Amino acid sequence: MENTNELKQNKMGTAPLFRLIMSMALPAMFSMLVQALYNIVDSIFVSMKGEAALGAVNLAFPMQFLMTSVAVGTGIGINSLVSRRLGEGRKQEADKTATYSLMLGIFSWLIFLLLGIFAVHPLISVFTNDPETYQYSVEYLSIVFIFSIGIFVEVNIEKTLQGTGNTVFPMAFQLVGAITNIILDPIFIFTFDLGVKGAAIATIIGQIFSMIFALLILFIRKNGIKVDFNFFKKIDWKVIIDVYRVGLPSIVMQSIGSFMIFGLNLILTGFSITAVNVLGVYYKLQSFIFMPVFGLTHGVMPIMGYNYGAKNKDRLMKSLKYSLFIALVIMGIGLIIFQVFPRELLAMFNATDDMYAIGIPALRLISLCFLPAAVGIMFSTVFQAVGRGIRSLIISLLRQLCLILPIAYVLSFFGVTFVWLAFPLAEILSIIVSVIFFVTLYNKELKFLSTKEPR
Repeated sequence: MENTNELKQNKMGTAPLFRLIMSMALPAMFSMLVQALYNIVDSIFVSMKGEAALGAVNLAFPMQFLMTSVAVGTGIGINSLVSRRLGEGRKQEADKTATYSLMLGIFSWLIFLLLGIFAVHPLISVFTNDPETYQYSVEYLSIVFIFSIGIFVEVNIEKTLQGTGNTVFPMAFQLVGAITNIILDPIFIFTFDLGVKGAAIATIIGQIFSMIFALLILFIRKNGIKVDFNFFKKIDWKVIIDVYRVGLPSIVMQSIGSFMIFGLNLILTGFSITAVNVLGVYYKLQSFIFMPVFGLTHGVMPIMGYNYGAKNKDRLMKSLKYSLFIALVIMGIGLIIFQVFPRELLAMFNATDDMYAIGIPALRLISLCFLPAAVGIMFSTVFQAVGRGIRSLIISLLRQLCLILPIAYVLSFFGVTFVWLAFPLAEILSIIVSVIFFVTLYNKELKFLSTKEPR
């Protein structure tokens, strides 16, 4: 008879799929919603300090997004490798991956520590000459970068556990950080009267609390993998290379969003700081729609990776179909909300008349990208799960850089309202390439996998 740990590891290859996807995705989706909530609460509190304060946080956002992209991208590489190695029955390599994830988290933090010390001032000066906005942005971003160790270590542990099929504790890690941030935001911003700096302090304290909790769970609880520091005596560089084979394209792929916002901010500053704030507010609002979909991908990716490693085509393809349906439902709900309630959404951020004038058509036009984005995200998840991170990278390059920025730049000559059309146009065009990539992968490899379902 199989023991409890073996059953937990094997559920990704044996449990009823829809129920399995929901059981693994719902905790991640819920934690992502909480994450989105505290991002929005952060901006709502900061907006009470004035438009310059909100503008400062929005200008810092692409750089902060870059930091998050490195953390999550590395974590995706860890998640993919852990789930594939467990599916192949190569548990020692899964244990090595879990152990090295701690080292990789510290390495990522050191990079942003240096950026926080040396790069923040020149980066912010590219976007604003306003002394107040500049000062707020520098204070916020310096704190978030220099003390970012919490996010890097916690995310790597989170993705390690998700790779084993455990999604409850990763949800709890994020909840600890998010709830801490929400509680501390008004205390540091208003009670201690630290303003934008207070928002940054609340953010990093939440991340550090989350990291501490994650480390306790990793070392105290049995998780289907084992961290063994003896693996550091002779580092297996092949494992690290395998992590970054998927992780590096994922980092670049997610970082593209940061560079996209950089580019769009440069275009929008030619109109007004209000246009920049509309873009920043949109990204905070759309996180309520996209974050659950990303939570879905975090739940379904280890299922796909496990069944790809186990050479089970039926479960791999059904995982894609079920998750695509769920993603389309979520995005469809988001589309309706953005079309019907744009004024109410903007009102949460103390919107001025100018922000309403720019923001209402912006939210309605940009949200047209939601449904095609669901398709692109789920195809990218398949590519990452089976170790084809380069294909995901290409799709993201098309969606968020190669298509959207040139389209936005050309449309900007017709007015700020036309800039927002770049979002749905880029998504629709990128879907064509996604479908071609998937059909090629299926015909060359996936259709030759075993189709036998385990009993």
